Formats: sequence, structure tokens, C-alpha cells
Amino acid sequence: MSENTELVTRKDQAQDLEQQRPVITPEVDIFESEHEILLRADMPGVGKDDLAINIDNGKLTLSGIRRMAPTGASTWREFGEVEFRRNFSVPQSIDTDKVSAELKDGLLCLHLPKSEAAKPRQIEIKAG
Repeated sequence: MSENTELVTRKDQAQDLEQQRPVITPEVDIFESEHEILLRADMPGVGKDDLAINIDNGKLTLSGIRRMAPTGASTWREFGEVEFRRNFSVPQSIDTDKVSAELKDGLLCLHLPKSEAAKPRQIEIKAG
């Protein structure tokens, strides 16, 4: 086998591995307070540049790819590249312009603040 043929074969194998990247649903905890909904998603090994958060028409999509750079010849692989993906419905009471996110040590914290109209308020009672 010539070197050129061998390189093409390896390149094709690498593309096959990319196409076969498994999709995993990340584990999520959701907390609600009177001011916001806090979503925490476990996405180990995902870097900031490989993470996408989209809110469109009441649908929140989290997507992140854990990339593993090969170091040496692979003899056994159980821990490789994966894509984390999960979808949620977002209530209309969320102020999408003020949504913020933090990623630290594989934990994504997504702050979904409630709009002023959705927050509970105290009604003053006037004595007559």
C-alpha cells in the first residue's frame, strides 16, 4: 500500500468517526425563584467555543461538542467525542434579552430572568 493511499484511508476513517459521534442528553437541574429560572446542565469536557445556546420562538436548544484530540495510536476507545444536545420549551414570561450563561468545569449555568409582568407582586389594599 502506498503512503498516499494510506493517508486517504486514514482521512476517510477520521470523517467516518466524526459522522458517528454519539448524541447524549445532558443531565439537567432546573430551579425556579420569583426572579428567574436557573438551568444547570452537566456537559463535561465541552469548551466555550464548542457550545451553542439558542432561544427561538419559545424553544431553547443546548448543544455542545466534547472534542478529544488523539494522542498516539488508539488501541481501545470508550471515551471519545460526543455531542450533548437537549431542547426545552421556554415560557413566554422569560425576558429573552436578559438571558445569561456561565460555563465552568463542565457545568453550564443558564440564567433565564422573568419579565417584570411575570413576577409576583403585592397588591396594596386601601382602607375606605
